[in-house]
Amino acid sequence: MTGPVIANQIDAAFGQLLAAHPTAPKVIDCLDMDRPWEIPAEAEILMTSSNANWTKAPAGADLPALKWVQTYSAGIEIYPTWLKQGRIVTNGRGLTAPQIAEYAMAAMLLVEKDLVGARTTAPENWGPRNFGTLEGKVLGIVGFGAIGAETAKRALAFGMDVHASRRGTWNDAPDGITPCASPEEVIEGADHLLLAAPLTSETAGLVNAAFLARAKPGLHLINVARGGLVVDADLVSALDSGQLGKATLDVTSPEPPAPDHPFWTHPKVLLTPHESYSGGSERQRFERKSMANLSAFVEGTAMIDVVDLGRGY
Repeated sequence: MTGPVIANQIDAAFGQLLAAHPTAPKVIDCLDMDRPWEIPAEAEILMTSSNANWTKAPAGADLPALKWVQTYSAGIEIYPTWLKQGRIVTNGRGLTAPQIAEYAMAAMLLVEKDLVGARTTAPENWGPRNFGTLEGKVLGIVGFGAIGAETAKRALAFGMDVHASRRGTWNDAPDGITPCASPEEVIEGADHLLLAAPLTSETAGLVNAAFLARAKPGLHLINVARGGLVVDADLVSALDSGQLGKATLDVTSPEPPAPDHPFWTHPKVLLTPHESYSGGSERQRFERKSMANLSAFVEGTAMIDVVDLGRGY
C-alpha cells in the first residue's frame, strides 16, 4: 500500500530518506528553488525551507490535496499566507538552538574578555589588562523559547543571573530563571540582552528609543532573532549616546544592510551575516523531527512543533 504523496524541496538525499520511511510515501523531488509553489497537485505533504524563493510567490496556488507543510526554518513569515492557511504547518523550532546559544555566549565573552584586544606582541606591550566577568551579571532574554532556554542553561553555568520574558504565561519557570512580565521589565535589569523572539505584528519595532531608554547604561544587546525587531536608527542613537555599550547583530532588515548603513562601520557594532545557526547538527535534528511527524501524520496522532498561525509561530 502506497503512503502519502510528498513534495520534497530540501534535497535529493532527504528525498531518499523520506522514501525509506515505513509509511511507504511517494516522494517527488521538487528542487526548483526559484518557483517553489509549483508542486504537483497530488501532493499531500510539502517539505520546504527558506532556501526556496517564497518571497516571489504569487497570490495563490491551486493545491487541493495539500494537508501539511513542514518547514526547515523556525520562522514562518517568509512563506505566503495562502500556503499556511487551512492546513497543518510544523516548523524547525529548536533545530539550531544549541549553536545559536553558543554564539550568544561567545558574544558576551567577547565583550567581557576581549582576548584579541588583550594580546601582547612585544615586551613594551606588556602590562595590565582590564577584563570583565559574566559571573554575577544579568542576562536578559526576550523570547524564552528553544534558543532562550539553551542560552539560559549555558549562562547559568557561568554564574549569571537570567531574567526572561515570554509571550505566554509563566506556569512554572525553570530553575534559576527569573520570570518577567514584559520585555521592558527584562531590559531594566540586564547587563546583556538577548533578543530571541519571533517576528510578529506585536514584536516588530519592539527595540525602539523608548525601550532602549530603560536600559542600564552600557548594556550589550545581542540580536539572533530577526532584524525587524529593531529600529535601526534608535539603536545607533543609543550606541552613540553611551546608553548602550555594544551591539552584536547576526540579523538585520534587510539582509545585508544598505551599503551606507552605519552598522557596517560603527565601532560599537559587531555584525555577522546571519550565520549564528551554523556549525551544529540541525540537519540530523530536522530529519528526526520530520520522520516523527510523518509517522504522526499518517497515524493521526500529535505532531511536533505545530505552528499556531494566530500567534505567528
